[in-house]
Amino acid sequence: METNGHDHVIEVTDLRRVYAGEGGAFTAVRDVTFSVARGELFALLGTNGAGKTSTVELVEGLAPPAGGRVRVLGHDPHRERAAVRPRIGVMLQEGGFPSELTVAETVRMGAGCTSGARSVAEALDLVGLDRRSGVRVKQLSGGEKRRLDLALALLGRPEVLFLDEPTTGLDVEGRRATWELVRELRRAGTTVLLTTHYLEEAEGLADRLAILHEGRVAAIGTPADVTAAQPSHISFELPEGYFPGDLPPLAELGVSGHETVGRVTRLRTDELQRTATALLVWAQRAGVELRGLDVRAASLEEAFLRIARDVPDGDGHRREPAPATTRRKRMKRTKETAA
Repeated sequence: METNGHDHVIEVTDLRRVYAGEGGAFTAVRDVTFSVARGELFALLGTNGAGKTSTVELVEGLAPPAGGRVRVLGHDPHRERAAVRPRIGVMLQEGGFPSELTVAETVRMGAGCTSGARSVAEALDLVGLDRRSGVRVKQLSGGEKRRLDLALALLGRPEVLFLDEPTTGLDVEGRRATWELVRELRRAGTTVLLTTHYLEEAEGLADRLAILHEGRVAAIGTPADVTAAQPSHISFELPEGYFPGDLPPLAELGVSGHETVGRVTRLRTDELQRTATALLVWAQRAGVELRGLDVRAASLEEAFLRIARDVPDGDGHRREPAPATTRRKRMKRTKETAA
């Protein structure tokens, strides 16, 4: 199968993951389908409990799916783990390192389990921990532990790299250094599947992305494609004596909806340039000052929030995401069942 001249190294079709607990079965992943081309960075976004980590664990081969099909580098990552594992790198949300080992000892231990591993010095230099090699793991900051996680994931020079929330706990400098490292890996041909809560991270790194909600794919495409599906906004305050009804017919301005709060008018439009130009031409001709004028193109954040708020469930009813505490309790009660 080809996409833009590149074969798919990850193929996920109608994937399902089901947990069984005291309250009955809970489906965490529902018929998820996507593919990732060689050398591509694909990001999975979603609210807490949306199914990101549950999906990635199935693709990594850590558990069998309850339904559907997964292929990584042409193999079933769970049943054919021996064929897949040497060619992938995995950075989990938490590494769980022995606290008394030093950073170098931890990497050396990982290298001993990895075919063709990088040297300890090279791995630590990649993630900026070369000067912390003699420090015990328990003395590392949260951000440094995440960098150590990444060093271990990169030991085997993986063809496919799984990054589950890789920059959580990093400061701004550390986050941007990690982004640049990921870009360098991609330029060298590494395929990356990323989960993240940072929309800026996804927007800046991903070739394509999917937004999960309640275990389903709610949107998929390039960041620009997903963003373009949302309206842009223009807000302003009319001077005393003017009202929204004094504006030209909103349909002629390309406006798809509007609201007024006090003296502030907010317009929604799918044709930002046309709407903004027509509005400013009208204001100039009428001699009107549009106070507090704010013109905002659609953003990935708006797309994400709208999906989290408005996507219907399987019965066609709209619902709010369950509170995070409720989801954590629900998942804590459950254990996985392989259907």
